[in-house]
Amino acid sequence: MPAPHPQALEFLLNRRSRPAKTLTDPAPDAAALQPILTAGLRVPDHGKLEPWRLIILQGPALARLAELCRDMAPTRGLDAEKAEKSAMMFAAAPLMIAVISAPVHSEKVPPVEQAHSAGAVCLSLVNAALAAGWGANWLTGWTATDPQFLSRALDLTPTEQVAGYIVLGTETSPPPERPRPDVRQKTTWLTH
Repeated sequence: MPAPHPQALEFLLNRRSRPAKTLTDPAPDAAALQPILTAGLRVPDHGKLEPWRLIILQGPALARLAELCRDMAPTRGLDAEKAEKSAMMFAAAPLMIAVISAPVHSEKVPPVEQAHSAGAVCLSLVNAALAAGWGANWLTGWTATDPQFLSRALDLTPTEQVAGYIVLGTETSPPPERPRPDVRQKTTWLTH
């Protein structure tokens, strides 16, 4: 018989990301962040390639990225409202972790599987932060995939992208509940 972990299962059955706009200071300091980062990197990783890395963004770095959004958004066809929304993703964040999908050449592990591993890091970081009592949210947008933004903002190589920006902070209001998927409609059982 398996050894159940009812508290862990209860956490997963009730976990809810916190809307980034409801997160404020304080954010976890370096000591509080360490177990979150350690847990966040415990993900499936076929071939032990570690095809990801983390960039911690705070303070002036977030302000710089917000300003870069404002500068680059018009050349990306974004109107003023969308440009400001993308800038505020950085400017309003108490702390952010950029999860970088950094594929490694491998004969056995295709790039898509490596990207899935980076996505697993994003979810693992969110869950670890929530379990530690912090508010957390996983964001993306044009700034996660635009090569020029990524090069100027985070010095990424052409083969790297942001799998997710994980915003961490203190929750200011309870997250709203939302409809959840109907397991029966999303599941097919093959028995033969």
